[in-house]
Amino acid sequence: MQTLLSGMMSAQTVDNKKPFLNKISAGLLVVIIAVSAGLMLSASSQESAVMDELAHIPAGYSYDRYLDYRLNPEHPPLVKALAALPLLLLNLNFPLQSTAWQTDINGQWDSGNQFIYKVNDGNADTILFLARIFPIILTLLLVLFVYWWSRRLMGPLWALLPALFTGLSPNILAHGHYVTTDIGAALGFFIALFAYSSYLDSPSKKKLWIAGIVFGISQVLKFSTVLLVPFFIIFMLVHWWLKSRESQNKIFSKESFKILWKHFVSLILIFLIGYILVWMIYGLFTLNYPIQRQQSDTTNILVSFGGGFDPTWQKCPPHGLGMRCLADIDIWMSSSPIFRSIGHYMLGILMVIQRAAGGNTSYFLGQIGGHGWWYYFPVIYLLKETLPSLILISIGLFLALKRFSIHAREHRRNLISSYLSANFGIFMMLTTVILYWLYSMHTTLNIGFRHILPTIPFMYILATFSLKKWFSNDSIYDQQFWYAKISLAFKNLLNRSLKTIIVLFLALWLIVEVIISYPYFLSYFNEVGGGVWNGYKHVTDSNYDWGQDLKRLKTYVEENHIDKIAVDYFGGGDISYYLGNKAVPWWSSKGNPADQGINWIAISANTIESAKATPSEGYVANQADTYPWLTIGPYARAGTSIFIYRLK
Repeated sequence: MQTLLSGMMSAQTVDNKKPFLNKISAGLLVVIIAVSAGLMLSASSQESAVMDELAHIPAGYSYDRYLDYRLNPEHPPLVKALAALPLLLLNLNFPLQSTAWQTDINGQWDSGNQFIYKVNDGNADTILFLARIFPIILTLLLVLFVYWWSRRLMGPLWALLPALFTGLSPNILAHGHYVTTDIGAALGFFIALFAYSSYLDSPSKKKLWIAGIVFGISQVLKFSTVLLVPFFIIFMLVHWWLKSRESQNKIFSKESFKILWKHFVSLILIFLIGYILVWMIYGLFTLNYPIQRQQSDTTNILVSFGGGFDPTWQKCPPHGLGMRCLADIDIWMSSSPIFRSIGHYMLGILMVIQRAAGGNTSYFLGQIGGHGWWYYFPVIYLLKETLPSLILISIGLFLALKRFSIHAREHRRNLISSYLSANFGIFMMLTTVILYWLYSMHTTLNIGFRHILPTIPFMYILATFSLKKWFSNDSIYDQQFWYAKISLAFKNLLNRSLKTIIVLFLALWLIVEVIISYPYFLSYFNEVGGGVWNGYKHVTDSNYDWGQDLKRLKTYVEENHIDKIAVDYFGGGDISYYLGNKAVPWWSSKGNPADQGINWIAISANTIESAKATPSEGYVANQADTYPWLTIGPYARAGTSIFIYRLK
């Protein structure tokens, strides 16, 4: 094991002593980041607001300008607050006098519609474009951190491969330019694991503070990062076990418990630093949120949580362990000047738990239902991940399993501990991917590929790490005769050349995939999944249609001189803002618009596929909502996601 560790260290030292390679690698990284930024900025300028942006943008603006957190508490503030910073440079109005702000409980959707489309004199597209700048920056930071950690593990040139696959992933390009918390989740998981791995590798006070601060930042990016708490505990225990074995201490010895105590204290300090930062950030954004209003909003939001209000606290220990106890504690915290900021953070987590428990109506593989499918995420991953990425990951997995089986036969006794000691960062990534996927497959909230984004960069690194070992697997020069050595050298050169061609081919294929799918990154499906034009047949929502094509519908209506069109739209755009009096809001139960002299209708893919789907077990569809009168196919499309029908 010591030989292996020293080998890794020497390999890294060699990489760091190659300034030319470092410069080449840095230059190519700049190109990857620049291309990724250009693609996202260009796509952003062409798209209307997606569904969640309608809530997130006004919420972030209200946090920054008014330090009031009444809108959108079910998501943490950092992405939204950063996204709204450029908007402070504009002289924008905010609907402070509306009922959505004054009296509604979490009136985020109405506030968003008024802020973006009603009270700011036709500046909706400017607001959207500026608000998306910081999410794009966060995406580019993710690419940079992927490169940084990969470089530590594999050297500068190999680090480019996971950086390329991250920066040019159509799914990351799609969600990387929206004001949503999904790319924030990917960044939060990545930097938190990176910081904790760095601390465990070589503990110091500086690295402990960095790990704590980064953990706190991750918690205000997306609530799914709360999973880092049990993940970190697992990593701490495994690392303690490894350290005990390295010190040749028995697992239950006094010396071993000393090591455990140090690990435990350091992790508690990391959590403490992180949650103090959470408390401070939430404290800032709730500064002008009236405490009476916060308590009232919290009470109303959690009114049915865990079975409803429990004035006797009988559901709390020692009487019980019901989830309602957490809601009642949170309501109490919301009324405390000291604890109300952390109470608002807790409210968001409880809202996520409540929504996940309730499920979500989804269209999936010809069915519609709200119970969720355990195989939802594996299927959409295989359909929406690029084929070169799937091949890269498959090769990496196959090679890793092959090496593991060989080593298992040769080094049975210390295989696990030796491997983990030499590759603890890789172990952290692999464990995170496995546990996160198991959690995702268990939940009933099936609303998109975006929910597994945090695992995607780790998969690229794991695959690349495995490939690098494959490249290093050359034949040994142990032959005595010069012609045998030449033969082996030629064989190794040929093997490396073929391997290099495979990797370069996959990278080139990825670039071609991005070119072909531009600018319809949200609707991206691979060739097996039907591509950007047919992926909707398998699954919709944020996988394909989130409302991004309303501006393109406007262009189609203008170019084809359509005077009147019925519109059944799913998304964050405003029909009247883009189409004016040419559009008539429509839905299935209103009947055929041709009966009222309207010869065109536009329907979002999410709506029409859900309407035509077969109800899954337990789901009851309203026949009036299934478009039974629409018996023709689409005449045209606006972008990929809005179907246009010519009725006469």
